[in-house]
Amino acid sequence: MSRHLEVGARIVGTEALHGGITAETRRLTIGTRDGGTRDLVLRTFVGPFYVKHAEDWLNREAGALTLLAGTDVPAPGLVAVDPTAAHCEYPSLLMTHLTGRTVLDDEGLETRVPLLARQLVAIHALRPAERPREYVAWTTADTVVVPKGADAAAWAAAIDVIRKPAPPYEGRFLHRDFQPGNVLFDVLPSRSAGARITGVVDWAATSWGPADLDVAHCSTNLALLHGPAWGQRFAEAYEEAGGVPAAAASERLYWRVRDGLACSEEVQLVAQAWREAGRAELTTRAVEERLGAYVTALMDTLG
Repeated sequence: MSRHLEVGARIVGTEALHGGITAETRRLTIGTRDGGTRDLVLRTFVGPFYVKHAEDWLNREAGALTLLAGTDVPAPGLVAVDPTAAHCEYPSLLMTHLTGRTVLDDEGLETRVPLLARQLVAIHALRPAERPREYVAWTTADTVVVPKGADAAAWAAAIDVIRKPAPPYEGRFLHRDFQPGNVLFDVLPSRSAGARITGVVDWAATSWGPADLDVAHCSTNLALLHGPAWGQRFAEAYEEAGGVPAAAASERLYWRVRDGLACSEEVQLVAQAWREAGRAELTTRAVEERLGAYVTALMDTLG
């Protein structure tokens, strides 16, 4: 890290940041030669599976941060990247620190959902000169894990939905993991009415694909954090903010079903990350129950 600091600057403190799944994240306090301090953030991919994919993920994130530096989307600035662990113990990315924090509480959700929707519309409006890679589906009909106690018939019907070819779509610039855990707010719980977004982080999965896929992913996460009804509310808020989803309701629901089923394979990891971020009541079982109810609600909508 020292090679990328100004002359006379040094790392004087570190703090682990919790709530992520794929990477270990640390805030580094940098002492400057004039006696002041500033913060940077280091993302490090550890563990065999994550190290295996780290070069691709970190190169995509570095490219995304470079692109976003010239836009109105609030994202960290790229400082340095070591995608193959040539200089670090593990593949890592160093970036600027953004103010604000993730907010996963139920309180103030009515205010935050429209803000999330407007931010996603702004991301989808980007038209980069060089497109990121095409999106990759995160699940198949054969890898879905049906939660204990879920409506077996509804889930079987949902699995049949994603056996079908994906609907045609107009491509958009996707964050691909846009959800409350990757958005920073400057709000205190007691002042939710004055909330504003200060940053969007974790651009390692940046892709090109249907806007509905990002909408679906945020909808799933809101449903698991706050209850199934909030998944539908976010989809509505996205349209209210000027977002343009697929024209046919069946096509919009295809992407929402696909994302909900994809979450079934990592419920334990999601629940663990949210507990570390302060939602102690979100046990693996509690998240499983909400996922089961959410997918069943989607299938009820499909009729």
